[in-house]
Amino acid sequence: MSTQFTELQMDALRELANIGSGTASTALAALLGRPVDISVPSAKALPFADAVDASGPAERVVTGVVIGVMGDLDATVLLMLGESDAATLCGLLGVDPADEMAASALGEIGNIVGASYINALAAMTGLDIEPEPPVSATDMLAAIVATVLAGRAEGDDIALVLDSNLVVEGEDCAISFLLVPSRGGVEQLLTRLGLGS
Repeated sequence: MSTQFTELQMDALRELANIGSGTASTALAALLGRPVDISVPSAKALPFADAVDASGPAERVVTGVVIGVMGDLDATVLLMLGESDAATLCGLLGVDPADEMAASALGEIGNIVGASYINALAAMTGLDIEPEPPVSATDMLAAIVATVLAGRAEGDDIALVLDSNLVVEGEDCAISFLLVPSRGGVEQLLTRLGLGS
């Protein structure tokens, strides 16, 4: 079930994601010292419960990086990496995926990507928002979502699901990105873009 946003509104939300991706690519390239390209092939606005289902099987092991958003828009950003994608990024950073430093390294990647999206949202909408420090954990998808977003989202809140492809000098990686604004947050973003209903 998709929510009732027009194609024009979804295009605007996709464009926000693409601009955020460009900013994130530049920041990650500086960290890794090699070219990075992040594209956002799909953007969907779904009720939160459906957005979680769209992220994959509940028992799938993922590394989740959660970033709170404070200011004019109250929201939560959740970035999720599957095991092989997390291992790829750790390898690029020169960190053993089994090492305790891996969570910190992935948290920093998530922080760069998430903060880039949040800053792009702020720049395009004029909202005064900023990211909170990231929290990362590796567990089954269902456990991460339940723990991290408990109390932050209702089942019928709208989440923006951005599936991002991350390519670092030929190494493919996929990141699922959920932006879960407080109730009415997606409409607030669209209104700021001149596309309110």
